[in-house]
Amino acid sequence: MSKMISATAKRRLKRALQPWLARGIAPVLLLLCSLASVARADTPNWQDLSDSERQLLQRFEQRWEQFTPEQRTRLREGAERWTAMTPEERKRARQEFGKWQRLSPEQREALREAYTRFKALPPEQRKKIREARERFRQLPPERQRRLRERWRKMSPDQRQRFRERWRKRRGMSD
Repeated sequence: MSKMISATAKRRLKRALQPWLARGIAPVLLLLCSLASVARADTPNWQDLSDSERQLLQRFEQRWEQFTPEQRTRLREGAERWTAMTPEERKRARQEFGKWQRLSPEQREALREAYTRFKALPPEQRKKIREARERFRQLPPERQRRLRERWRKMSPDQRQRFRERWRKRRGMSD
């Protein structure tokens, strides 16, 4: 906080708070003021972005001020993740985004709902699911194809029984 508020501003704030200090309310006010200044500091303005962030986000420049602070922060974090990626990771991200764009609105909504359910799971269950997904990804492509085909041919009841057996084997009850 001391870096964000100049010495003069601190003195003025202290004088303004003198009546409140006697009442013991000043610590609460100081906390609220510091939280407000931190919130403002975390809301990136266009000019606050680095050159690489502005370059990545240039298509949003005209609308930047219309975004909520949360939207700006998410966009900036996305730009930071993108710049931290290797060329291979960027290639994969582009491919995955292309797949997302080709999905129907219904498919996208189903994936959003599945993701919401996933995020609601306890961390240990999420970890087990990630590990299972990684094991699947390590399989040869032909084996992955056969397993996907087998899944597609299952009835909803068969899929449900499979899920229940899988959860039971991994200690993941509903």
